[in-house]
Amino acid sequence: MFNVQLSFTNTTIFQFSSSFMAQHHLQLAATSSHGWLRATPSDAHSETSADKRWDSLAFNPVKTDYIYVMKSCKDGSFSNGGLRQYGNIEISPSAAVLNYGQGIIENLKAYKNKNGSIILFRVEENGLRMRVGADRMCMPAPTIEQFVEAVTSTVSANERWVPPSNKGFLHVQPLLMGNGPVLSLIPAPEFIFLIYVTPVRNYFEGGLKPINVVVENDIHRATLGGVGNIKAIGNYAGIMKAQAKAKANGFSDVLYLDSIHNRYLEEFSTANVFIVKDNTISTPVLGRTILPGITRKSIIEIAHRQGFKVEERLVPVEELFDADEVFCCGNAVCVLPVGSITLNGKRTTIEEKSVPLIRHH
Repeated sequence: MFNVQLSFTNTTIFQFSSSFMAQHHLQLAATSSHGWLRATPSDAHSETSADKRWDSLAFNPVKTDYIYVMKSCKDGSFSNGGLRQYGNIEISPSAAVLNYGQGIIENLKAYKNKNGSIILFRVEENGLRMRVGADRMCMPAPTIEQFVEAVTSTVSANERWVPPSNKGFLHVQPLLMGNGPVLSLIPAPEFIFLIYVTPVRNYFEGGLKPINVVVENDIHRATLGGVGNIKAIGNYAGIMKAQAKAKANGFSDVLYLDSIHNRYLEEFSTANVFIVKDNTISTPVLGRTILPGITRKSIIEIAHRQGFKVEERLVPVEELFDADEVFCCGNAVCVLPVGSITLNGKRTTIEEKSVPLIRHH
């Protein structure tokens, strides 16, 4: 299905060679009073210790070399950001992010090509999505240009932590947080933009092996009028209980329904959902509860080019069980087929009747 050369209009695929890395390191400003460091090639460590970890990577944070930190000015703009050694940051006990959840996240990946270059995909889309989310949360945000520069700087400074192409990827996590002090329910007076990276294996073990999911009837990930359509940090804590229960019962993930009718598909815990029937690919329509996934957007563009009919609409849960194929997509999971779906204790196998449409690289 997706065995095509990826190219998109109005977007950039960043590819770094080793020479670019060395040159880019030298361009980073050093301001000792803020703890910023110049990440020059001389800062690179032996890759031996990191190489030993590739075969035992998990989906857990690893202490890498550098993080990126930038703070807002009084007028809401961001400036004077830079790299500093990986470590804890200082935050007020009365910070808005701690007390009222005023914060959003993004996530993306850096991949190592077989030729050794490093690739970032559609970074500006993440920057735009952060700005949209920030506006909803009464937060200023870095410009898209600042976002892209910060991501590329952080990845290049942590080049040695990007796993080989067959071992995993570098998870890149930008955060925007309201710092304090505040006591009333008001926007924070100061905001911190931070990026950290960590090498990880694939989100689900087994690669493209179909996953087994359960449909959740009681807990909902988002409600109308809420913030389900942005990456607010509070979106994820509310579904941890359903996720933990599913994992304990042997499921890979949870598929959530809408909070009004408890019938229409919404999302997986951290991924969008698609169903395929004949030549039609359907996915829940974007709105106030569906996250506009960047992988989701890319799949829709590719599907159109390959001649599929794509429908963005309300998708009743019953359609899962008549589909030729069901799959999920997201930054962490990439694109994964669904092998079985359990609803109200009844399990239906999808993979036995599935047409092999997904060819993920």
